[in-house]
Amino acid sequence: MASGQRCKFHTTAARNVALSRNLTHDTDLYRLELKSNWTKKSRPLPSQPEITRLAQATASKRTKRPGAPNMKIAIIGVGAMGSIYAGMLSEAGHAVWAIDSWTAHVAAINAKGLRLSGASGDRVINTLRASVDISQVGRCDICVIATKASGVAAAAKAIAPVIGPDCLVLTIQNGLGADRRLAQHMPMHNVLLGVADGFGASMKGPGHAHHNAMKLIRIGEITGGITPRLSEMEALFQNAGFNAKAFENINTLIWEKFLCNVTFSAPCTVYEQTVGALMADPDHWMVALAAMQEAYRLGQAKNIAFSFEDPVAYVTAFGAQMPDARPSMLLDFIAQKPSELDAINGMVPVLSKELGLPTPVNDDLVAKVRLKEASFKG
Repeated sequence: MASGQRCKFHTTAARNVALSRNLTHDTDLYRLELKSNWTKKSRPLPSQPEITRLAQATASKRTKRPGAPNMKIAIIGVGAMGSIYAGMLSEAGHAVWAIDSWTAHVAAINAKGLRLSGASGDRVINTLRASVDISQVGRCDICVIATKASGVAAAAKAIAPVIGPDCLVLTIQNGLGADRRLAQHMPMHNVLLGVADGFGASMKGPGHAHHNAMKLIRIGEITGGITPRLSEMEALFQNAGFNAKAFENINTLIWEKFLCNVTFSAPCTVYEQTVGALMADPDHWMVALAAMQEAYRLGQAKNIAFSFEDPVAYVTAFGAQMPDARPSMLLDFIAQKPSELDAINGMVPVLSKELGLPTPVNDDLVAKVRLKEASFKG
């Protein structure tokens, strides 16, 4: 069998090995999930043997692995990034459904295919199906939630028809809090977290997504560690042409991406500048870096183990890779659509207030973006 291919089903012996390797991790996730749910319902937490039994039952049912060919995959939210995931995973031979409320985009994909252009080439992909109705899809092997942060809760409610006990859910958003939003509406034992870096993606129109680059997709387990299912999800994206990597501590990486989002999202929107133009303007760049420093101090207060000592150098290097890019918040403003403000710059004051940390720069930026958005909210 070719190195890029995997058998859809484990043998009994191999599956038992995978089960034993996953059991401790699944048990930990069940305990977290059940503790939350049982507490809300004033019910006693199940015993450790019962939690272990539940985790084992779930793991034993999962026979089709994320690295297998011809997986059935639902992409929930096919804006720019969701369209890239859908298109490239479909090109890799998987049965992909693209789910979105943008009827013109869905109609264009079904009528003419999905056009992807940019760093991965320019072509039309005719092998995926699109719908505004998730109930048409049926049960899936993998569900990727690629909505904006503000749409995660609604997506979690909507995906019940496509997820079963053996379906893995990968959620990829900007900002903080996606896992907390999901946990309010669905079980979390089969959820992985992702961070997409350096794509510079945008929609050119219905049925056409473009990306300036495709640096890296980072994925990880909510509770940390490298598990077989995480490695197989990594392989799934790698085999579809993405630069994807599994990480032991995805939460640190989410925070590092958060610093970049805070640096460029609200400032580029307030000043209506590209990343490069913002960095070239000394006064505006000073404001952007000050906003980032507030987020960095927040992360330090929360004991986030950043991988760098100089946050200014880190975000500067990030921005230098895509000077012509417009952050999604600015693109939303141009399109007069609600942005992810609450999960990015708006999250800095919220979390900082809990720790008594001042955030004057982000307070000001958030107020200015809200004023701009008010102009098209009616």
